[in-house]
Amino acid sequence: MAASPAPVKAPPKPTWEPKPQDSPYPWLRPTIRIRLTLLYGGMFLIAGILLLSIIYMLAAQALNDAGGLVFEVRGTNVQISSDVCPQLSSALNNSQLNEAIKECTAAQRQHALDSLLNRSLLALVGLSIIAFAFGYAMAGRVLAPLGRITRTARRVAGTDLTRRIELDGPDDELKELADTFDEMLDRLERAFTAQQRFVGNASHELRTPLAINRTLLEVHLSDPEAPPELHQLGRTLLATNERSEQLVEGLLLLARSENQIVERKPVDLAEVADRAIDQARSEAATKGVDIRGERASAVVQGNGVLLERIALNLVQNAVRYNVAEGGWVEVTTELRPGQALLTVSNTGPVVPAYEIDNLFEPFRRLRTERTGSDKGVGLGLSIARSVARAHGGRIIAEPREGGGLVMRVTLPV
Repeated sequence: MAASPAPVKAPPKPTWEPKPQDSPYPWLRPTIRIRLTLLYGGMFLIAGILLLSIIYMLAAQALNDAGGLVFEVRGTNVQISSDVCPQLSSALNNSQLNEAIKECTAAQRQHALDSLLNRSLLALVGLSIIAFAFGYAMAGRVLAPLGRITRTARRVAGTDLTRRIELDGPDDELKELADTFDEMLDRLERAFTAQQRFVGNASHELRTPLAINRTLLEVHLSDPEAPPELHQLGRTLLATNERSEQLVEGLLLLARSENQIVERKPVDLAEVADRAIDQARSEAATKGVDIRGERASAVVQGNGVLLERIALNLVQNAVRYNVAEGGWVEVTTELRPGQALLTVSNTGPVVPAYEIDNLFEPFRRLRTERTGSDKGVGLGLSIARSVARAHGGRIIAEPREGGGLVMRVTLPV
């Protein structure tokens, strides 16, 4: 009896770096202002400590030089008392009295040094607080132009390319940086305007002849007197024309989705996924692929049509690139802290980890370079990635154990 073949093992899963989350304590972020404050305050603190050490050593030296015993008690029956040095009254002779005076003088000198040190440390602490506050204020004043540049860049990130910094003030390095940034924005605005104009013109110039060709082919196919060979040729040309229309639509959508989404509305990923499943259900039933999965409500801000296109492309790819029998596609949505997640998993052929990145390139498929099958035009995952990026999210893929892929789309809420 022949031995059963060993199960195919999936290649090792690639490691994906998680998207960095915003810190719950933004004031702890090591900004330039904080670093400059620590630098200024630290330099003042070090200088203060050095100055305090020098003053302490000089004071100690002066007290030592001037603190020697410059008088002696001689004679008999000498009585000396002091509230500061009570040990003087207990001296029995002149020798003990002189020794007590020396000890008292040394104690008073040490007390003076300790008092000087304590008061100097208190003064140093107070001045350090003032120095750190002053350094923080000065750093904020110096870095104010950088804050203006940052705010303008954030507005530009929302596709508002008409914003400019227009920084006033002295012609220093910060003004030079702001002027350079404004020049870059001018070039970007011209480039994006030209791209939008091209997309609009291409949308009309490419769709019109294809629509005319489709109409002419449909008219000829509706002629009952046409020979069978002509009907077959017409159906072939109509399929080719339909494929060209899909290619043009995909390219135009890919060009439009490269930009950020300006108008955003609340969109539930669960509803988007359900609509995509409804559109792909007939094709899945034809191929014998079961679509399953639980979809929890996950509302994001974005464009519903483009988000539906992401889900549809992923579901269609999962259905088309599946196993011949017993295949399934699992579509789930869930809400996580700060983000929403759409996951599409499917059975299918084993995908090497090094092929993952190629799948997101236009006109690329697994182990193929260009379009050449009836499974699509090779733009589905490219469009999905562009739309995800336009919404501030991302899409990642990893091989599934036993074959197939796991596609995860993460969008901010």
